[in-house]
Order: sequence, then C-alpha cells, then structure tokens
Amino acid sequence: MSSTVTFSECALATHAIAMHGGTDLDVMIGGLGLGYTSKAALDSDRVARVEVVELVAGVIAWAERGVIPLGNELMVDSRFRATQDDVYDRLRRAPIKKHDLVLIDVDHSPDARLGESSDSFYAHASLALARQHLEPRGVFGVWSTSESPSFEAELRKTFDEVRVDPIDFFNTTVGRPETNWLFLAR
Repeated sequence: MSSTVTFSECALATHAIAMHGGTDLDVMIGGLGLGYTSKAALDSDRVARVEVVELVAGVIAWAERGVIPLGNELMVDSRFRATQDDVYDRLRRAPIKKHDLVLIDVDHSPDARLGESSDSFYAHASLALARQHLEPRGVFGVWSTSESPSFEAELRKTFDEVRVDPIDFFNTTVGRPETNWLFLAR
C-alpha cells in the first residue's frame, strides 16, 4: 500500500464505471487498502453505494480513526460502508445481493497472491461463482502489478467480454515509469 502512487488503483474504479455505462451503481470493492479505489468510485456521480470488503479489521479501524489518508473522507460519505470479511470467501458463496461492479484490489497480481484464500480464486470455477454476484451488464475488475495471460484466459472462459487495460505511470518512489494492469470483464 502506498499513498504516493495511486493512479492505477483509482483507474480500477474509473475504468470499470466507464465500461458499465450505467448510473445509480452499486459497487463492491475487495480490499480497502488506503482507500484510493473507494474514493475514485465515490467521486463519480454515477455511483450510489460502495461496500468495501476488507479482511483485516485493523485496516477498517484505521479508516474509522482517520489514520489512513482518506479515512475521514470515506467514513463521512453516506454511500460508503466497510465490512470485515474475506472477499474471496464471500464471492464463492451464493450472493445475498448483486452489484453493478465487483472490483478486486487485494493481491499483487493473479500470479503473486498474498494469502491462501485467493489461491483458487483466479480460476474458472471461482470466477463463475463471483460472476453470480453481478447484476446483468455488471463489470468484474481486478487490479494487478503484472500481466497474466493465464488469468486472462480464465476470464475469457467465464465472461462474454474481457478487456485488459495497461495503466502506464511514473512511479515517483522508484523514479521510473511502470505499468500496472486492469482486468475488466462482463
């Protein structure tokens, strides 16, 4: 997590909103991090609700106490809600409600995962379960530090339309250009 390089995290929300094209959008985001994806979604007047599903209760507490840079701003927005849960487990269960956008910003990439709960998530069977959480025309998005042809292939088995958007930016922390990747599907 970094507050100095946030362009691609914001792009996850803005690209998915643009791909959807609708209004009054209900957004679920897996992973709160420092809140930049959530803030980018809430900055759109097309978004009605954002629920963040965050595994670590302490990260939610940081936001509630204003420790993370955007915490206070997120917590006072009536459209924002943070829930402590494992997003991967939730997306494997039957949906309680459906969302217009489901955005995942948890792992470094589909091939560089941070925890065991995501080990099988990036395969067709789990993606098919995750797709059930989307409204018709809903968009599923995943942020990644790298390309993943194998994950793109799994998305193509599961969704009718798949886009892979490279996000080029200058990383001021390391002093060089970099590329992150957005996988968008519906």
